[in-house]
Amino acid sequence: MKRKALLFVLVMGSCLGTASAQFGSGIVYDPTNFQNALLRYQQLQQHLTQLQKSYAQITNQLNLARQMATFIRNMPARYRAVFSQWRNVTSLNTFGNTGSWINGINSGLLSTINTGYQKSTTQLLPYSPDHLSGMDPFELDRVQSQYASVELADGANMNAMATIGSIRGSAQDIQTQIANLEQDSFSNDSDLNSEVSVLNKINAAGVLTLRTLQDSNKLLASLLEQQTILAKQQREATTNAINVDISRQANLSVNLSQVTSTLTSSLQNFRMP
Repeated sequence: MKRKALLFVLVMGSCLGTASAQFGSGIVYDPTNFQNALLRYQQLQQHLTQLQKSYAQITNQLNLARQMATFIRNMPARYRAVFSQWRNVTSLNTFGNTGSWINGINSGLLSTINTGYQKSTTQLLPYSPDHLSGMDPFELDRVQSQYASVELADGANMNAMATIGSIRGSAQDIQTQIANLEQDSFSNDSDLNSEVSVLNKINAAGVLTLRTLQDSNKLLASLLEQQTILAKQQREATTNAINVDISRQANLSVNLSQVTSTLTSSLQNFRMP
């Protein structure tokens, strides 16, 4: 209140100073100057009120910014955990036919995988043209279907090995990126805890999550492919059994008809000596 009164007196003095009497040293009252002084005083009050509101708003924003910039202390001790490390598969190589398999499934190199798979599995021998030409249509369809099952299984197995090898081959790099992200997240450096830095780390974590989900989908697709081939093999076994039964029933009817006709003829032609 004292500041406001002093301000009013100063304003009034400055306004009334120009209204001095031309005759003598007295002060002449001028209603216009007095009204202008009051308007200026009201404007100053409004300006002061606006400045106080702006100051309060800026102070609140500053306090919020300081609060948002405050990070948890000792985050590594509170949240850091130890996880298992990726390990490559190992195997004995007694007959020298597993080394390429191991190298391929750890690296994902297709040429190494193909060589290792061929060395470690029993090779499927081809039928000769004479054997195929001597088969009846039913037997030929069965042989071709079983042959296709083995070839499809070989392709699915090598594809699964390539998927596993690709994941294992890049596992160390992904582990390094995750470790960098973890280190930056637990850092006390203010530059790494700004709003933009935090958003960048969130984006990086999202990308790593998507990559991991993509690898998981690849593995699931390989498993589904192998399950599909197994279902095909089971279907072949069931279908072959049904077809054999149908063929047996058909042959049985023909054989019974032949036996019956032969037996009737034999009984009719039978004579006692």
